This record gives sequence, C-alpha cells and structure tokens, in this order.
Amino acid sequence: QVQLVESGGGLVQAGGSLRLSCAASRSIFSINDMGWYRQAPGKQRELVAIITRGGRTNYADSVKVRFTISRDNAKNTVALQMNSLQPDDTAVYYCYARTATSSTYWGQGTQVTVSS
Repeated sequence: QVQLVESGGGLVQAGGSLRLSCAASRSIFSINDMGWYRQAPGKQRELVAIITRGGRTNYADSVKVRFTISRDNAKNTVALQMNSLQPDDTAVYYCYARTATSSTYWGQGTQVTVSS
C-alpha cells in the first residue's frame, strides 16, 4: 500500500509558475513509475508526466519544455515544476504510482487554476 498526498496547487495568472509536490507514505525506491495526471472539467484524465525508477521521463506533448518532473527517492517525493502556465492547464492534478507488481495508487488531487 502507498498513500500519496499532493500539495502546491493554487491559482496563478497565465505565464506564471507553480510547483506541485507528492509525498509517499513509504519508500519509493522500489516503485517503478511515479508521475502526474490531470483532469479538466468534462474531460478524461490524461497523462502529464511520468518518471521511472531509473530516472527516464515522458511528457505529454502539450507540456514538454514547460513542465519538469523530478523524483527524490531519499525523501519519498516526486515534484512537478510547471512554468509558462496557460488557461488550458487548469485541471485537478493527481499524483500516480505504479509498483513493481503493477499495483497503481492515486493521490486525492490538487486543483490548479490558471487565469487569463
């Protein structure tokens, strides 16, 4: 079992930045993938960024260059630095973890609102 708790969401103007953080309840050293998904009103949940245990990253095309995902195995955290935010980035952002046994876990979500 892994509990994930997100923080760092909020309201920001277009062009601004936010940093999301996700804290895991246990060591993430053995967790294969950690990352972020988002869900905007009326839309399906979509991948934002993933980072593997080995540090490989994958980003949605819409956030490449603007967002950076990082992982700190010593602190059991994963972060998402979001720059040049646009109104289309408005969504609830969810932390995600997939273990070596392919069990998946989700955080409760944190709201990000970008005003134009």
